[in-house]
Amino acid sequence: MARTGRRVVMVKIGMWVTGIAEPAGRCPGSRIVLHNSPAIRERGFTLLEIMVAIAVVALLLAVSIPGTQRMYQSMQYRESLRDALAIFTEARREALDSGRAQDVEIEPASRSISLNQHRQQLPEGFSLGVTAAGELMRQGIAVIRFYPEGGSTGGDVEITAPSGQTTRLTVDWLMGSVRQSTDG
Repeated sequence: MARTGRRVVMVKIGMWVTGIAEPAGRCPGSRIVLHNSPAIRERGFTLLEIMVAIAVVALLLAVSIPGTQRMYQSMQYRESLRDALAIFTEARREALDSGRAQDVEIEPASRSISLNQHRQQLPEGFSLGVTAAGELMRQGIAVIRFYPEGGSTGGDVEITAPSGQTTRLTVDWLMGSVRQSTDG
């Protein structure tokens, strides 16, 4: 802008890519203003900033994914224990309520525990071991029977996670109660 008396003259100066002002049309006393304000300079991200952001995200993912997998496996393990415990508890309650013996079938080869129509399948990588009365065994299927008086044939079921953590569910033969214990 150049001031002459009361009149204000606006001068438009074209800029080359290099930031050098065009000499044509320049009025004496006019100023050349290069736009160095942050609002104009910071319209986007530089390639370096984007690469740093991607590297930080990749590092966070690399650190968090193994932890997430362990957490998921731990959740599966706890859920499998809860489900197995629920099946044994349900069998005992059903025997007491109905007045008829209830059989819980444990099939280690297929990693399944079932009561009537309710079947629990352990996830891939888990293992299932059982100690039960030999008289009730049927072709690789162990049976723990709950009687209407409250007792059972008794036995142990061991559920092992891929991490090696093992939990034993023990069914008491006298009272039919189920308790859980963790091995080292």
